[in-house]
Amino acid sequence: MKTLKSQHALQTTTQTELAEIKKELKFQAGALSLMGGSMWALELLDIYVFKQALNVWGVMPGKISGLIGVLTMPFLHGGLGHLIANTFPLLFFSWLIMLRDNREWGAVTAISLLSSGIGVWMTGAAGSVHIGASGLVFGYFGYLLTIGLFQRKFLAVMLSLFVGVGYGGLLFGMFPMTVPAFVSWQAHLFGFLGGALGAFLINRKTRGGTRRLLESH
Repeated sequence: MKTLKSQHALQTTTQTELAEIKKELKFQAGALSLMGGSMWALELLDIYVFKQALNVWGVMPGKISGLIGVLTMPFLHGGLGHLIANTFPLLFFSWLIMLRDNREWGAVTAISLLSSGIGVWMTGAAGSVHIGASGLVFGYFGYLLTIGLFQRKFLAVMLSLFVGVGYGGLLFGMFPMTVPAFVSWQAHLFGFLGGALGAFLINRKTRGGTRRLLESH
């Protein structure tokens, strides 16, 4: 009887865990589809209907009206080539963070969005307009690259090493002397700093805790 009860309890636990994982993956697929799909839909609309007129809603440094771009900048791009260059790293880095915890992804997204946009608004050249999701990309990159440094758990360190080896070249995109003049290095730099700040704050909040998929132990 005890064996049957143990088997039933184990089966119930396994089914519960599988249902939770299925729920997590469903949320992740929906969130990433919504993020990527909205960017593509808006850019296609901007190109073929508005003739890129929507790009004036990017961040305009130093102008109060330009602060709206802090929220809209990631959804505006300078053409399909610009959008294509941002789409894969944006979704891939997002998914890597989601594998740790969906809530961490939400927090890092908010911090990186604000840090990149406000950083651009404060330091960008007068008369310029900054658009693109690369601030978020660098925010996710900053988080993934530094979470192993702050958390110092095996899988967190391995994740940071993987991202560092595979995408370490992104570090050269954060400085004016290493990017073309038309590239917003400010968005990259302040997005990265926001992501690193997110990793620091999240580690302090979850110190000693567990992560659901990449770090379940």
